[in-house]
Amino acid sequence: MISKRVTILTGHYGSGKTSIAVQIALRLRGEGKTVSICDLDIVNPYFRSTDHRAELEAAGVCLVTSPFAGSNLDIPALPKELYAAIADKSGYAVLDVGGDDRGAVALGRFVPDIAGEENYEMLFVANFYRPLTKTAEDALHILREVETACGMRVTALVNNSNLGAETTANDVTGTFSRMEEFARLAELPVAFTSADARLKAELGDRIEHPFWMNF
Repeated sequence: MISKRVTILTGHYGSGKTSIAVQIALRLRGEGKTVSICDLDIVNPYFRSTDHRAELEAAGVCLVTSPFAGSNLDIPALPKELYAAIADKSGYAVLDVGGDDRGAVALGRFVPDIAGEENYEMLFVANFYRPLTKTAEDALHILREVETACGMRVTALVNNSNLGAETTANDVTGTFSRMEEFARLAELPVAFTSADARLKAELGDRIEHPFWMNF
């Protein structure tokens, strides 16, 4: 499912991009690849990949984050290791970018290197159950803000619409039409739809390109 060396996850706050970024990094590592997950979420102190440090390090995934992450000194600072992770073409890098346009600004300084390599995927994660992305038009507005802020175009979309542990199979399938409309408006493909693994038997083959998660 993930074939590019650099995978960038972006989306609005609460979209679930961090959870997906962590899962992608763990799955790449499970395939025997050298993987770094880079926390660029320097704006929002919640839902950060830093919170998964123990799980990632136990699996052999290198976590690159601000030295102030998780402390009372959490300030917009990016470590030098982040530059190395992006530049090292022998390994894979998963970038967890901050929500909306303010968070995406941090990505901008790396765009020339990433775009120049032409071996990246920039995924926009949408959760249609979040207040500010309830419609395809709302999601498109956020997507365009992110693109403008970082100077890079999104390459594919991810449907991560869920209500956490309360999500039902109908909640997942009920957003398919909105995702189709979003894809049409953005003129982008849907890379995959993530869903709770406990719904796998119930959803069966109703999801095209599923990405099973444990919410």
